[in-house]
Amino acid sequence: MPGDPASPRSRTSRTHTRLNSTPFREEITVLRRLGLMGAAGSKLEKALGDQFPEGERYLGFENFGNTCYCNSVLQISSQKKKTGVIAPKRFVQRLKKQNELFWSYMHQDAHEFLNYLLNELVEILEKEAQATKTDNATSSSPEKIANGLKVPQANGVHKEPIVTWVHNIFQGILTNETRCLRCETVTARDETFLDLSLDIEQNSSITSCLKNFSSTETLHAEDKFFCDKCCCLQEAQKRMKIKKPPHILVIHLKRFKYIEQLGRYKKLSYRVVFPLELKLSNTVEEYVDIEYSLFAVVVHVGSGPNHGHYVSLVKSHNHWLFFDDESVEMIEESAVQTFFGSSQEYSSNTDHGYILLYESLGTR
Repeated sequence: MPGDPASPRSRTSRTHTRLNSTPFREEITVLRRLGLMGAAGSKLEKALGDQFPEGERYLGFENFGNTCYCNSVLQISSQKKKTGVIAPKRFVQRLKKQNELFWSYMHQDAHEFLNYLLNELVEILEKEAQATKTDNATSSSPEKIANGLKVPQANGVHKEPIVTWVHNIFQGILTNETRCLRCETVTARDETFLDLSLDIEQNSSITSCLKNFSSTETLHAEDKFFCDKCCCLQEAQKRMKIKKPPHILVIHLKRFKYIEQLGRYKKLSYRVVFPLELKLSNTVEEYVDIEYSLFAVVVHVGSGPNHGHYVSLVKSHNHWLFFDDESVEMIEESAVQTFFGSSQEYSSNTDHGYILLYESLGTR
């Protein structure tokens, strides 16, 4: 959603990214190499002192006018080495070149960027894996193929899906269960997800938002369900459950809502408590009460959807770090709760948790 760079914490700029082709992998590699060039002797190093993790580095990202949405996401996902500031200029240039959505200097959405980034990474990795398979197949002689000559698959033949590291880390499976109220037949349909977008309410919690996400809905009147067993439309109940939780659970709080009376989007500053330790209860029996630990938060700073700023909180080696473009500071764990939101509609506090990243504590 559009906006302008002016904000309480804006510096020189902010960033958005989408990866449409292989060259983006080169830009990510460049970013990580640049990370090795961070300057030492910062306030953060002095604050950590002897507790500074060996081999770790924590870098701020330069803002190019409106690239904080990009910086905040990259700072929770990239390899950070030592301290200092780097300028992801080539990454941003490649991003804008690949997608006109990011050409402008208007305010962008960090969640849209994260989705774009993950989906395009998947596309790139799948293309590379497919190309490797094709190269291996063409380079193999008929004598080296154990089961004889391989016959090309005909159109319509099912191909085994390619699983990338993005899938291994972020992908989960939802199951949509629909129960016919006449014959009690349950129909289940599975779908994959890389993040969960949750509706929010005032003075609520992530746990309650997840329960609402999986609450039972009755289908009736014009929304009746076509039951294959009854061979007609019937009233039914449906609910969504997590069939396979991901290793990294990304939760997006839907803080921007379209208000018809206003004819525009409005930011919901609702106070939504997100715990440091989370138990998932809306799962199938196999994964009941699976535990997660919070390790990163992308925060939206500002009173509306069309302007503002993004910062991020990252937990590393039991320390919480605050990333605001070029600035990197250590904060107390208790400070995380200041980003829950506002208990009143109009408040001077406009720093609200927007994207939460939890890591699974159990085996998968």
